[in-house]
Amino acid sequence: MAMERANLLNMAKLSIKGLIESALSFGRTLDSDYPPLQQFFVVMEHCLKHGLKVKKSFLGYNKSLWGPLEMVEKLCPEAGEIAASVRDLPGLKTPLGRARAWLRLALMQKKLADYLRLLITRKDILSEFYENSAVMLEEEGAVIVGLLVGLNVIDANLCVKGEDLDTQVGVIDFSMYLKNDIDDYRTILDQKNYVEELNRHSTVQGLQGRVESLEKSNSKLIEELAIAKNNIIKLQEENHQLRTENSVILMKTQQRLEIAEGDLNCELDTYKQSRQGLDEMQDVENELVVQVSMKQEMEMAMKLLEKDIHEKQDTLIGLRHQLDDVKAINVEMYQKMQSSDDNMRQKNDMIARLEEKTNQITATMKQLEQRLQDAERERAGAEDGVRKFKQDFTNKADSLQKQISQREKQMMQLETDLKIERDWRQTLQNDLERERETIVQLTAEAQQINGLKKEFHRLQDENTQLKGICEEQEQALEELGCKLSESNTWNMFIDMWLIDQNATHCKLCEKEFSISRRKHHCRNCGEIFCNTCSDNELPLPASPKPVRVCDTCHALLLQRCSSNAT
Repeated sequence: MAMERANLLNMAKLSIKGLIESALSFGRTLDSDYPPLQQFFVVMEHCLKHGLKVKKSFLGYNKSLWGPLEMVEKLCPEAGEIAASVRDLPGLKTPLGRARAWLRLALMQKKLADYLRLLITRKDILSEFYENSAVMLEEEGAVIVGLLVGLNVIDANLCVKGEDLDTQVGVIDFSMYLKNDIDDYRTILDQKNYVEELNRHSTVQGLQGRVESLEKSNSKLIEELAIAKNNIIKLQEENHQLRTENSVILMKTQQRLEIAEGDLNCELDTYKQSRQGLDEMQDVENELVVQVSMKQEMEMAMKLLEKDIHEKQDTLIGLRHQLDDVKAINVEMYQKMQSSDDNMRQKNDMIARLEEKTNQITATMKQLEQRLQDAERERAGAEDGVRKFKQDFTNKADSLQKQISQREKQMMQLETDLKIERDWRQTLQNDLERERETIVQLTAEAQQINGLKKEFHRLQDENTQLKGICEEQEQALEELGCKLSESNTWNMFIDMWLIDQNATHCKLCEKEFSISRRKHHCRNCGEIFCNTCSDNELPLPASPKPVRVCDTCHALLLQRCSSNAT
């Protein structure tokens, strides 16, 4: 990171110094086509992108350069005019294009150094957008901002509205800063290799921006490809017609030239015989010159047509490469969807195993309850036997008191029986205590079973949530396809929509957005709502097909239709 910061600082010094020197020698106001000015903006874009944090979105990963530049509006009220102008530009569709327009407007105001100085002084704000070792958070950022003060001597007149700032590839042209007085061949090779390596890294960084723009302009490119094919077919037909016409014209011209040459020979013979007819000879020569110039113009037109056809073919090849990239992205999204389906199947298998285990635990609980009932019945029988024994003992004691002398032997036998009964009673009490311990263990197992039931219900809820998320993702993919197919229809309305990053809660129900609660634009008012508050569909003037509208716009449009009907 330190080496990257040093390289960016050196490139900023070279670009700013070269821009100032060339502008002073140029002697007039600079415009957008001036190469040193274009390279300056490319270098500034690389400096501001260094260490930028990656934000994850539904379509992939994104580095938004517009985020930190938009914060300047809060630090300096004067920058609000630039930010408002950038938002009002109709041709800008990506955050990178807005950031490039902001840099050009700030340079025209001669406030670029002041705005960036205010931004680098607020480390707490920049830490939300940049890594710890980024250029904007280190000393190199302050040095670059100090160098930008020298650009106040330059007057720039830039037309931001007509430029295609969304799809430009920011590659640094190092050939503008190479020295011309190098004599050592080895030094030249080292410098060439270094330039190629840096260009490769910058191209890799720019590919991510190209992929993002390709995802958004897929349908537009397909239509442009069809239009380009039709234009190529028309150009080929026109070229064939022009070639046939050119061949006919050449044949006629050759015939006329042959006739003119014959006439010229006749006229020369006549001129030798007599000095008359000089004016007619001059007219024939002028006509020959006109025919030769027409032939040259036809050849030039044929060359221009061939050049135009080659350019169209190169454009077709580029469009095919871009279409292949979009197909690769679609394949990657399909693979991700298959992996999510595999995860869902694993979750379903786990739930099935848990249900089977729950059924086994339920059967075990029924068996334990049956054993508990049997133990209670045995304890009740033992208590009845004890009561009967007491009653018999009382009766026998009464009879023994009356006949002690006569029943001594019976008394001894009864005492022996009593001892046996006491031992039996003790045994029954021990069995009762063991049964109570068994009941305590069964109660603990029942509590564990209740906990397993709660875990099973929680897993069922999680399964339901996962199924809902999967359905919402499939719906989002379908909506994404619909949006890609309808992007040409809604290009004029997208600029009026609210930006996704500015909305964190639904405007109607004020619930916070999350992965399961997605954001949806109302096609009528452009505000952002959740799926529940925007599940209505109505045809609008811009689209004959029914499109998504919020509940408020749905009620308003229905009321308006009913009033128009009456």
